Amino acid sequence: MVSEISSSLAMDVYPHYASTQAGQLRVWRAGSGPNLVVLPGLVMSAAITARTMAQTHLGWTLTVIELPGIGGSARIKPESPAQIAAVIHEGLTGLGIGKCALLAHDLSAPIAQALARCLHLSTHSSTHLILLGVHAACQWVDKLEWQGRALADLQPRADGTHLCALWAHFRDRSMLDPADPARVGRQGYPLPSPEELDTAVVAAAIRPDAYSALWSCCAASLDSDAGDTDIARLAAANAQLALWAPAMSPATKIPAKLEGTGLRCEYLQTAMGRVHMRRAGSGGRTLLVFHSAPGSAEPLEGLIQGLAQGREVIACDYLGNGDSDKAKGDITIAVLAQHAHAIVDALDLEVVDLFGTHTGAMVAIEFSILWPERTGRMVLEAPVLLDPAFSAEILENYLPPLIPDSWGTHLLRAWNMRRDMFLFWPWYRQTRQAVRSLGMPALQTLHDWTVGFLKSGSTYHLSYSAAFAYNTQARLPLITRPAMICAGPTDMLVEGLELAKALAPTGTFVTATPATVWYPGQSAEAVTASIAIYNDFFAA
Repeated sequence: MVSEISSSLAMDVYPHYASTQAGQLRVWRAGSGPNLVVLPGLVMSAAITARTMAQTHLGWTLTVIELPGIGGSARIKPESPAQIAAVIHEGLTGLGIGKCALLAHDLSAPIAQALARCLHLSTHSSTHLILLGVHAACQWVDKLEWQGRALADLQPRADGTHLCALWAHFRDRSMLDPADPARVGRQGYPLPSPEELDTAVVAAAIRPDAYSALWSCCAASLDSDAGDTDIARLAAANAQLALWAPAMSPATKIPAKLEGTGLRCEYLQTAMGRVHMRRAGSGGRTLLVFHSAPGSAEPLEGLIQGLAQGREVIACDYLGNGDSDKAKGDITIAVLAQHAHAIVDALDLEVVDLFGTHTGAMVAIEFSILWPERTGRMVLEAPVLLDPAFSAEILENYLPPLIPDSWGTHLLRAWNMRRDMFLFWPWYRQTRQAVRSLGMPALQTLHDWTVGFLKSGSTYHLSYSAAFAYNTQARLPLITRPAMICAGPTDMLVEGLELAKALAPTGTFVTATPATVWYPGQSAEAVTASIAIYNDFFAA
């Protein structure tokens, strides 16, 4: 069930997290009225399902579950439909969702049946359940042409083609006739756009092994006698839901903040947009962490936890990056600093310490210049201090478009760009003289970083280009707050430390550190020592 995404519609669909003992479960919310819980199936993303259903299921509060093993729920290990249903039920209970109608697509049918039993046992009332697309899902499972019950091997490959295999899996199952996979089906939901396919593939690619396990356990439990066998059933489903609506519980407000001190993800609505944030710890002055472009704050999770000793640490994905809203208008470092200020306001914080790495270092610099009264101490890791001619060359060559097409060729572009960023500086200079000492990371790390890159998608370049366009040499001398400027020995920007010593105001501490801690291939001893240096500076 897909359609073109409109920007106005996207504003009406909001992601949230629910806490469970197994991990965080992400849901997508839209609409108002009684509760309709939706399991999106395994061939379209929860985000697209929510946006599409929001157009047709007016009068309901939609809660679309991102299934364990996918997207924001990928850290929950899927083991069986019953186990998955129990996790979802726990999450729904935490969100205050009791009596509800339940609609499930394709391979999620076994989970929905188990979830219906959970809801019945907990509420002592009938559960209203609709299953769609089960017949097609059974054909995917049973026909040899669909590779049996298991997917193709999705383990990361050095050439990145596992991402192409995942793309083909999603595209074929949405496009080809399940009864005759050699031909395109003439009936069914509208074919997904490349952007919609990209959303589904990237969500599944976060943990390909978990997605494969989810597919296998659902396929093994699928009952061909469950659900409808006619795509027109959707219209009947809407009619049936209209009859059930008066008996459903009204929707409740989702808690704005998740409790706990361990690393957790949340969404925060700011004046500039909805941002995805990672937070850990409690107490002390809050430390705001700004990540490097072009991905998200995910590579900083170890750093976030290491700094969350007696203080709260918060790292938000920039608008246009990671899991935050897409950015609007021109993006500069000053605009990113304004976004950060909106975050501080939304969190009702008076003064914050700052840690920024690469792009984030410039955001921290600009924030401290614009709002010195709200800035405590700050660590600036490897700010961009390049010759203006080199910066102009980078802006010309470093940021090619990353636009999905029907065949998913952008996946290989993203993979190879990310791979070459570890091998050359800058990545487009394929020469012996441009070789980096860092070396290529483990395949799983390269996969994770590429998926983070793909999450930002067509807007990845906005924060990246802002970093290279920023006049760090002119702005750095203007900081007035206590600062440490540093970089690890394998950092591509470590040579900037010498210029930083000449430019930084008196009293700014400029030093090399044992590691750039979020880089792969750093020794545990170097990482621990570097984090200790940061903690000592913030505690001074």
